[in-house]
Amino acid sequence: MEQTITNFLNTINEPLGGLMVAILSITGIWFTIRTRGVQFRMIGEMFHLLFHSDNSSSDEKNQKRVSSFEAFTVSLASRVGTGNLAGVATAIVIGGPGAIFWMWVMALIGSVNTFIECTLAQLFKTRGEESFIGGPAYYITKGLHKRWFACIFAVAIIGQFGLTNNMVQANTISSAFSQAFGFSPTAMAIVLTTLTIIVVFGGIQRIAKVCSVIVPIMALGYLTIAIWVIISNVTMIPDVLRLIVKSAFGLDQAVGGTIGMAITMGFKRGIFSNEAGEGSAPNAAATAHVSHPVKQGLIQTLGVFTDTLIVCSCTAFIILCSGLYNCGENGIELTQVALSAHIGEVGKTIIAVAILFFAFSSVIGNYYYGECNVAFLCNGKSYTKAAIHGYRVILGVIIFLGSLMTIDIVWALVDFFMVIMTSCNLIAIMLLGKYAIRLLDDYQQQRKAGKDPKYKAETCKEIADETECWRGSE
Repeated sequence: MEQTITNFLNTINEPLGGLMVAILSITGIWFTIRTRGVQFRMIGEMFHLLFHSDNSSSDEKNQKRVSSFEAFTVSLASRVGTGNLAGVATAIVIGGPGAIFWMWVMALIGSVNTFIECTLAQLFKTRGEESFIGGPAYYITKGLHKRWFACIFAVAIIGQFGLTNNMVQANTISSAFSQAFGFSPTAMAIVLTTLTIIVVFGGIQRIAKVCSVIVPIMALGYLTIAIWVIISNVTMIPDVLRLIVKSAFGLDQAVGGTIGMAITMGFKRGIFSNEAGEGSAPNAAATAHVSHPVKQGLIQTLGVFTDTLIVCSCTAFIILCSGLYNCGENGIELTQVALSAHIGEVGKTIIAVAILFFAFSSVIGNYYYGECNVAFLCNGKSYTKAAIHGYRVILGVIIFLGSLMTIDIVWALVDFFMVIMTSCNLIAIMLLGKYAIRLLDDYQQQRKAGKDPKYKAETCKEIADETECWRGSE
């Protein structure tokens, strides 16, 4: 029965997944044209905003807010997961080194989708008890007035990020530590479940604080290792880059893969890793305290570049510089073998520790996406807190079970829910994207006038009633 359901889901997922990749690409090109390449021309502004948070005051009121940087790290925690280590390796094995080139292209094109969706999340956010709250379910309801449609998205993201994806992440951690250190899966299940419960029961404030510590450490640590590998093999870099480009255009078939497979794997890896356009990052983006929605839209765009152009590229260079990309290994095993070739057997230990940080940060980031949408479905009813607590307990069970077993149907469900949530979000941002573009123009006009941009609901009068968080001064 289980295998029958899995086969049925895979039959649906394959064609719909390909269609979703195509639509995400088209959407990215469309918004790149409409925003005049905002993801390229305003990259300097992104870095400036990231390190100059609006939430800089130390008073008690501001301490209860989530800063731009904290919201950025929560979304980055979800983006940067085991796929950055294992998924890139699989893309290279199946699509050849050229898959990396198309992964970069997808990140550059698709990053604008993140700008649009995260700006909309800020525009249509609402006030929660601990922070602002928002995301696709909220801007679909407020902007399109289709709550039923928003509910479909909310259920899908809870199923994908809140539950099934976290089971996969927990299993990856457990397997890596079992292989590297001989740890018992049961012991790892207990430890992971305990740590997860401690963090998530602290709410968004604790999640944001934990992510703001873990994410920079894991990203910088992995980047340091990759830089060391590149420096140690600096004479190989021109050849590696040449290999990537030649393979991307089918000019070197000896390395494996075809041009079609390189494009397919590169685009899929780019989309599924950086999540641009899927509707996940907006849930974190909405929590930030900023003076203009565009500020968080720009900051979140950096998350796509960080995930794909930096972290995924680190894995790619570690593998390609080792020359072992067609040694017969796949997934995380290939990454471990490649790093071990550079630094010895300690490489397997380093990858296991990296997986712990990457996957655990994904678990708590993914959890919040689920919580945000559980709250949306409850719609402010008296049982909202009980529902959220119940969701947290269910998550603990999911983490425990995921640490002990691998279930094929879980992977199929991950892809199934992803197709549903992404489809809902793409329809929403195509219909509501005009507001994000108008806000971008407003932001640029204020910047040209030498002002620190501030947004007020009256700027878009037709939706002023739906953007109550922006009435008057923030």
